[in-house]
This record gives sequence, structure tokens and C-alpha cells, in this order.
Amino acid sequence: MKVLYFHQHFVHPSGSGGIRSYSMAKKLIDSGYEVTMVCGSHNNSRTGLDSNFINGKRTGYVDGIKVIEFQLEYSNNHGFLKRSITFIKFALRSIFVVFNEKYDLIFATSTPLTAGIPGIVGKKFLQKKFVFEVRDLWPELPVKMGVIKNPLIIFLLGVLESISYKSADQLIALSPGIKDGIEKKGISSKKIDLIPNGCDIKIFNKTSDPWLPSSISNDDFVCIFAGAHGIANGLNSVLEVCDILKKRNREDIKFLLVGDGKLKQYLIEESLNRNLKNIVFHEPVSKVELANLMKSCNLGLQLLSNIPVFYYGTSPNKFFDYISAGLPVLNNYPGWIAEIIDENNCGYVVEPDNFTEFANTIEHAADNLNEIKTKSVNAFNIAQNNFDRDDLASQWVKIIEKTYK
Repeated sequence: MKVLYFHQHFVHPSGSGGIRSYSMAKKLIDSGYEVTMVCGSHNNSRTGLDSNFINGKRTGYVDGIKVIEFQLEYSNNHGFLKRSITFIKFALRSIFVVFNEKYDLIFATSTPLTAGIPGIVGKKFLQKKFVFEVRDLWPELPVKMGVIKNPLIIFLLGVLESISYKSADQLIALSPGIKDGIEKKGISSKKIDLIPNGCDIKIFNKTSDPWLPSSISNDDFVCIFAGAHGIANGLNSVLEVCDILKKRNREDIKFLLVGDGKLKQYLIEESLNRNLKNIVFHEPVSKVELANLMKSCNLGLQLLSNIPVFYYGTSPNKFFDYISAGLPVLNNYPGWIAEIIDENNCGYVVEPDNFTEFANTIEHAADNLNEIKTKSVNAFNIAQNNFDRDDLASQWVKIIEKTYK
């Protein structure tokens, strides 16, 4: 079987970002299949290709995966219009690939929702099997966030969502809320499988060179956030908590924000205006560097803006990275991640927008390191026993095989 895999934001482990698609593609190859990965470019990630682009495209093999990378630069810092144009360009160029590559099955993963367009085309015009993976509920999520307000755009995205779900032979949801959201569109639950994001145990277990930014001491209690600094991430809460802890003279508690995004510069400027010396910003790092960094931290921060659709409708990479590293997690919203933390005693859950409770919990954690050690063991155990990437990838391959037959 030859699988044509579309993921606009594909990331190789040498780059910064989630490597789900890399791991799934590798598992297919290990199972004896061929994979062609079609992707775009990203300012902080790497696809594994380093040759020159020719006519806006470069092709090569990366760890056995045939990669077709379009020279379509994407960044979270770009405005909505620029990102939308990039999404559309990727979809249109992907359609050309659909008609010119040799393959048996199309797999497409969102976001964006336009990633499903080549799968729809291959299904309708070439009768190819099509599996669509839904990472976020579009257009519901950006509408609830206030990112998309134009009624016509919302309507068109709703139509595309419906066509994508109905065209697919099988759907994969990354969280319980996403699965429920798809079912609400009239799709049978038998057509939907749940495969959440996973834990890269092999990468995080091989860490050998722990490190911290020079502005953080080994004696500090370090709370790390590793991910996008965007509207959805609610990082204003960190500024508020840093302010509270500053007034309590808790200079031993440091907040390390690793990543990039639309609001990063604002957050930096605001922290300087408030003279918050207990917050440190760091550029994105590769998965291996991140694993080594997390070995020197004490607590992972799973933060989102207080938007109800997030509660069950996201499958955050960062949460799974934290528990892979054996980090207890502080979560600031209810939902399935909060339930995992409570049921397994692997961290803390605080109310949304309750900055005093957030600060109190951090202070309690810093003053109770034995409790942190217990939660750390629990975090790694659930990562290993419930969310091992290799196990989830094996389940994913079975779904692809079942759909192809």
C-alpha cells in the first residue's frame, strides 16, 4: 500500500513542533508500506529537507519518507488573511499532487480545514480511499475565539467541514470533544476513531544533557510552558501570576516560556513594563533539546484561554510532552485533560482566570517537593502506560489498513 499523506505543518524531530505525523508515517514504513508526505514550510520547524527549492518545490527522502515540500512560508505571526491565502495555495498545489502521484490511499490531517480538500478531490474524481484526521473543530473553534467573524466565510467553512466529513471513508479524532463534534454533524460514530496525541517516550527517555537558560538557577523552581504564544494560549495569566508572586517575594519561582507566536512580542514588552524578572522567554527548540530542557524543570503549564470549546475539543501536544518528561502538569481549564490529571494525581487543576488560585497552587508546589516527586512518577507512568506514541501509532496503522481493505 502506498499512502499519500497531507500535512501542511509537517515537522521532523530536528525541528520545533509536534511530530505526530512523522511518527505515524514512520510506523507505516516500518509496517512495510510506502509514504509520500506533502507539506509546506514553517518559520520554526524543519521538514528534514535542506536542498534548494525548484519552482517553489523540493522533494527528497527523510528517514524513509518521501517528502514533497512546497515553498509556502507559514508563521503564527502572520495575519488571518495571509495565513488563509497560504492555506488555499497549499490546497490547490496539493490537488496537482493528487492527480500526478501514484498511491492507494489519501490521508489528510488538519488544521487547517482546507487540508481535507485534496482528499475530497481524490475520493470524488479518482475513487481513492480517504482518511481524514481532525485535530481541531473548524469553523467552531476560530468562531468561538472571535478570529473568524465574517458570516460568509463561516458558512463556506461549514460547507467544507460537512463535505470533508462525508467524503472521508474514515475519520480520526484527537480528543473526545472532537469526536462528539463530528457526530453532531450527522456522522456515525462507527466512522470515527479516537487516537489522541501521544508521548514520545523514546525521545524523552534518552535525555542526557539537561540544561536551563543562563538566567535561571538550578535552585529555582521552574514552571515551563512550551508551545505557541497565540490568542488561544491565554498566556496573560502567566503575567498576572508572576505579578502576584513578585509581590510575595518568590524570586525562587521562575516561569520559562519556550516558543513563538503572534503575541510573544506583546508578552515580552508587557513583562518589561511590569518589571517581571521571574519570567523568561526562549526561542523554540528541537524535540531533543526540549526533552533535555524539561529534565531541568519542575512543573509543566497546560494553559488555554477560557473558551468552553477547548475543554474537550483539543489534544495539546505540550501536555503529552510534559508527562513524557515526568513533569507534573498545572492545567487552567476543565475538561478531559483536567480529568486525566485528577484521576491520576499527576498535577494540579485550577479554575479558569483565577490568578490567585493559580499563584497559590504554584507556591504550594514549590514548597512541597516531595509531593512534586510523587506526581512526577505518576505523570510518567500514565505517559508510558496510556499514551505511548508507538502504541498509538500501531492503532493508527490498523485503522489505515482496515480502511484500505
